[in-house]
Amino acid sequence: MSHTAHIPSHRKPRRNASKMALRAGVAGGVLSTLAVAGAAGSANAAEPVTETIEMPTITSDLAAKAAASADATQQTAAAYKLRAQQDSVTAKAAKQAKQDQADAEHKAAEAKKKAEAEAKQRAEERASRAAERTQLTKTSAASTSTESATTSAPSSSNAPAPASGSAGSVISFLKSQLGDAYVMGGTGPNSWDCSGLTQAAFKSVGVDLPRTSQEQSTAGTSVSLDNVQPGDLLYWGGAGSAYHVGVYIGGGQYLDAANPGKGVVIQDLSGYPASGAVRLL
Repeated sequence: MSHTAHIPSHRKPRRNASKMALRAGVAGGVLSTLAVAGAAGSANAAEPVTETIEMPTITSDLAAKAAASADATQQTAAAYKLRAQQDSVTAKAAKQAKQDQADAEHKAAEAKKKAEAEAKQRAEERASRAAERTQLTKTSAASTSTESATTSAPSSSNAPAPASGSAGSVISFLKSQLGDAYVMGGTGPNSWDCSGLTQAAFKSVGVDLPRTSQEQSTAGTSVSLDNVQPGDLLYWGGAGSAYHVGVYIGGGQYLDAANPGKGVVIQDLSGYPASGAVRLL
């Protein structure tokens, strides 16, 4: 036995195990917390503190609105450009229309002026021809009287040359009608067909001709085209069935009421040779 066994112990009684474990756990937790806090403090002390500024994020809605705004701006610009082009075209069209109207009015005025001048000229020509016809009628009547008084024998069947006065009067009458219109069935004074003109020409010297080309082609004495003389009646087609007549005026030319396109004109026999001729004077 120990020499101290009989001495009572002064130690406090040992706590139970559960309480001791609890205290140990609490102490351990505190120590752990302090250790973590210390580590965190050391880390924070080692790294500088920085401040991060977050930029606003472009969301899909914001992007869609921006795109729509851009499209609207482009459409507006395109609309303005189109409107400007339309205004330009309209202005040009208006200017051209104004110019066209001015040109049309100018042409109309020129046409009216020309028509009035032509009408005046035709009136003067008609008046001149009327005066010539009056004088020609008087001259022809006097010439016919003189020829009747001086003729002592009838014309022979060999178709003698016509008196120059009568032939000249016929040709003068015909030339006074130059420029008159051709009208089917026309007998004057300003429009003729072919046989109406020749009938009036020979009537001016006292020779009565039938009305139609067919009848006139057999009314006188037939002569060959090689012996034709001024004042002879020319015909185209057969004798008795002629479809056109004119009068030979000399120099290889004849005068006739040709057609609606030409009217009363002088033409060359070489361009339209006659079929035959008759002498009436």
